[in-house]
Amino acid sequence: MTAAEPRTPSTVVTGIGTLATNAPELGEGPLGLVHDAALVLQDGEVAWVGPDAQAPPADEEFRADGRAVVPGFVDSHSHLLYAGDRTAEFNARMSGVSYSAGGIRTTVAATREADDESLAATLTAHLGEMLRQGTTTVETKSGYGLTPRDESRALRVAARHTDETTYLGAHVVPAKFADDPAGYVALVTGEMLDSCAPYARWVDVFCEEGAFDGDQARAVLTAGQARGLGARVHANQLGTGPGVRLAVELDAASADHCTHLAPADIEALAEGDTVATLLPGCEFSTRSRYPDARALLDAGATVALSTDCNPGSSYTSSMPFCLALAVREMHMTPDEALWSATAGGARALRRTDVGTLRPGARADAVLLDAPSHVHLAYRPGVPLVAAVWEGGVRRV
Repeated sequence: MTAAEPRTPSTVVTGIGTLATNAPELGEGPLGLVHDAALVLQDGEVAWVGPDAQAPPADEEFRADGRAVVPGFVDSHSHLLYAGDRTAEFNARMSGVSYSAGGIRTTVAATREADDESLAATLTAHLGEMLRQGTTTVETKSGYGLTPRDESRALRVAARHTDETTYLGAHVVPAKFADDPAGYVALVTGEMLDSCAPYARWVDVFCEEGAFDGDQARAVLTAGQARGLGARVHANQLGTGPGVRLAVELDAASADHCTHLAPADIEALAEGDTVATLLPGCEFSTRSRYPDARALLDAGATVALSTDCNPGSSYTSSMPFCLALAVREMHMTPDEALWSATAGGARALRRTDVGTLRPGARADAVLLDAPSHVHLAYRPGVPLVAAVWEGGVRRV
């Protein structure tokens, strides 16, 4: 902070019934739970954590009145740069039509027709929804343009609103290249990558039957890595395949979906540094089988939870809803689900400054209108987020 910059008033949040820090050294268990706690937010960071009776003074005081505080949710997988509507597709699916990757092309046509202002309006509307539900860090992807111009402009719009932008030119093969998928891979790894890399932190690929096979996915990911982008992979959503093991081999930050896993996939995730990012909103919205979170956790793999917010297969922006699904449908404990929706998401973005409320972390905190984080799963669908601080500033 320079002398010319105004100082942000410090805030002490007192009377916290249960504070989840995700720092085991600060409290009980993996969540580092501190009871009867206080929290000081100063200059955008967590300055102090401890017993309420020992809280230091600050410029402003906020009384939690016995309610719980958790880290801001970290949504490490979303698709918010799009135009158009796929209500009819959802209605058909709920009437018996099975889900496939082909519906993406419907959104591609509408997105190409939209102007930058429309894309930005959709993006910011969803970011606002997410913030009101406690999400303070959001990754989002391109993937609905599939031309150098449309992919790069989507990422340019996204980069104005989040640091976590992902180049997903390899979402599906567009109709123009239906008879020349190799030509499209060449475009994704060449001209399109050149136009998108300046606005992206990550490169991603939909490694799935009907999208990109293992060799094509490898070409996309290694080209992105050569340009300094970190790797992420849409892997093993619709069936078993090479996606998960390719992600681990290339040290991708995350393998996302992980719905259909062979024992060797689980073993690879447990032994590597790649996070298994599970997206239960997608299974809910497509009436598909849920990932086996229990097998991953019991094997020692790192698990993240995310919304996969997108207009086709998971049109939810609610991390609390996905957390509740994880507990109910994927047999995670409430503690595991909260960790995965916060610290797990941070791991999936290879971040240490978010997903935790230890001193020095970014001051992203969520006050729940409940005495415990367990209520996020215990009371699904109830709007429990009472206040949100983002970078130490109250936003909700």
